Amino acid sequence: MASDKNVLSGKPRESSGKGPARRLRAGGMVPAIVYGRGLSAPAHIAVDPLDVRRAIATPLKFNTLLTLQVEGQEERQVLLKDYQQDPVTRELLHVDFLDVRENEEVKVNVPLVLVGKPEGVTSGGILSQNRRDIEVYVVPSAIPEKLEADVSHLKIAQSLHIRDVKFPAGVRVKTHVNYTLAVVNVPEKEEVVVVAAPVVGAAVPGGATPAAADAKTGAPAAPGKGGAAPAAGDAKAAAPPAAGGKKDDKKK
Repeated sequence: MASDKNVLSGKPRESSGKGPARRLRAGGMVPAIVYGRGLSAPAHIAVDPLDVRRAIATPLKFNTLLTLQVEGQEERQVLLKDYQQDPVTRELLHVDFLDVRENEEVKVNVPLVLVGKPEGVTSGGILSQNRRDIEVYVVPSAIPEKLEADVSHLKIAQSLHIRDVKFPAGVRVKTHVNYTLAVVNVPEKEEVVVVAAPVVGAAVPGGATPAAADAKTGAPAAPGKGGAAPAAGDAKAAAPPAAGGKKDDKKK
């Protein structure tokens, strides 16, 4: 029997569309729909979004079996199958419920929890989990909170597959593929980058080394190409001739 926490109340609604939906939300309700093999046609209802959040605030979360009570309708057992919410405010905008039967299996996704420390991790490997949940078939009242898989025996480069998992009684998987759930990867080798030490007396622009540029004068080389700059007293002599190339023969 469901507890009061898992009982959800609703009201029937006849109109659909954006206009009626906006009016519902303005009144503190959201549109919802109930579908399933046990219904001749989907049932359109309205529910309180805060009541929906409270009803699924259990360890099972979206897999919580709810008792839906709608005015003037028969009480139903449902699961929350889908919802829409505002991307900014995160408020519920629409909810879909699946009508279920006690003795009929339903398809649900159950979280997968890896248990134990793999031998390969102790040896330096890295555990990688490929699947966070598993799709299983189970009657609504027996939906497990989680599925546990032991990975302590895995060595480096070994994997855990779906057929290696032991499921609780009444829980089964439908698949022809033995897909991977987790693997212990080989650790990556660290690359050692060797930086070459600077060579003393390395060549500088102009083809000469700093030592060769100062070999004759014994003075520090000035910046630029070709070695030392002329002294201040030789500036006139080192200057190029004026344009035209004629010498002034007049005596001052």
